[in-house]
Amino acid sequence: MSAREVLTDQNGSFSKRIQLLVLGIALLAFGGSARAQGASPQDSAPSQNAESQPAAKPGNILGTVLDQTGTVAPGAAVRITTEDNSFTREMVSGNNGQFSFSNVPPGPFKIVVNAEGFGNQTFSGELSSGQTLIVPPIVISIATVVTDVKVNVDPVEVATEEVKEEEHQRVFGFIPNFYVTYHKDAVPLTTKLKFRLAWKSSTDPISIAGTAFLAGLEQAGDQYPDFGQGLKGYGKRLGAGYGDVVTSTFLSGAIFPSLLHQDPRYYFQGTGSTRSRILHAVENSVRCKGDNGNWQVNYSNILGAFGGAAVSSYLYPTNNRAMFTLSNGFIRMGESSLAGFVQEFVVPKISKSARRAKQQSQPQQTDSIQVSETHTNSESPKKP
Repeated sequence: MSAREVLTDQNGSFSKRIQLLVLGIALLAFGGSARAQGASPQDSAPSQNAESQPAAKPGNILGTVLDQTGTVAPGAAVRITTEDNSFTREMVSGNNGQFSFSNVPPGPFKIVVNAEGFGNQTFSGELSSGQTLIVPPIVISIATVVTDVKVNVDPVEVATEEVKEEEHQRVFGFIPNFYVTYHKDAVPLTTKLKFRLAWKSSTDPISIAGTAFLAGLEQAGDQYPDFGQGLKGYGKRLGAGYGDVVTSTFLSGAIFPSLLHQDPRYYFQGTGSTRSRILHAVENSVRCKGDNGNWQVNYSNILGAFGGAAVSSYLYPTNNRAMFTLSNGFIRMGESSLAGFVQEFVVPKISKSARRAKQQSQPQQTDSIQVSETHTNSESPKKP
C-alpha cells in the first residue's frame, strides 16, 4: 500500500469517528430531554403533595354558667358567634348550668351569656382544628339598675315654707323683719301669701305697740294740734297712725304686688363689692324682682308709697293735701332705700334669726333630683 492510500484510509477512519461522535451526542441529548419530559409529572407530584395543607376540622366547645354566688345558673341564654359571623348558634344552659356547641368552625369566637335579672357576660377565645375546648366557668352578675327619679316640687308649697321662715325673722328677737328673703332664687309668692305677709305684719303686736308709742310722741310734741290732747286726742293720733300703717303695708306689700305680679320682699345680696351691695340696697325703692324672676321697676312700691300718702292725707289734718301726698310719698320712698341699706349691712350683724336664715338658704332647692340606685336584694333573682 502506498503512502497516499494509507493517508486516505486514515482520513476516512477519522471522518467516521467524527460522525459517530456527533451522532452519539445527538442521541444523548434527545434521550435526556425525553427522560426529563417523561419524568416531569412524576417528579412534580411529591412537591404538590408537600405544599398542600390538611383540611380544617370543626371542633366542640363546652362550658358552665354560674351566678355570682358560685351556684350553677340553669336557663341562661348562651349564644356563640365566630369572628366572621359565618357561624352562630344559641342554646339554653341545662339544669347543671352547662352548655355545649358541636361542629364549630376553628378560629376566633365569642360567647354571650344573658339571663333575666342579670347583666350580659361575654367570653372570647379561639378554637383549633378538631379541638374540644372547655371554656372557664362564665359568671353572671345581678344587673345594676340606674333609676332616674324626677321629683316635681309644688312651688306653692315651697313658697309657703319660705313665708313660714320669714314670719319668724325678728331683729333683737322681737322686732318684725318679715319682708326680707335670704334665698337668691326665692319662689314667687302667690296672691294669698302676699296678703298673708301684709296681715301678719300689720297685726303683729310689736307693730301695734310701735304705732302706739309714736302716737304718744306725737301727742307729747303736740303734733297735729287739731287732734287735741287728752285720751281723745291720743286716740285720734293712734287711729290715724295705725290706719296709715295698715294702708301702706297692704298697698305696697299685697294689693299692687298682686296686680302687677311683683315681689314685695327685699332680696338680700350679701356678696360682691360694697359698692354693688349699697347700690342694690338703695335701689330697693325703685327696683324689685317680678314674679317671673326678672328684675324690673318697682311700680308696686312707688304706687304704694304715694297711694298710702294720699290716704294718709285724709287721716291727718292738713291744709294742702297735694303737697302732703307728694312730700310724704318721697319720704316713704327714701325710707324704702334706707330700709334696704339696714337689711343689707346692719340686720345680719345684730339678728340671730337673719344669720340662721342665711345659713339655711345656702343649699339651693331643685325641681329635679337624680338618684342612682344599685338594686342588690339579698335574694337572688328568679332564673328563667
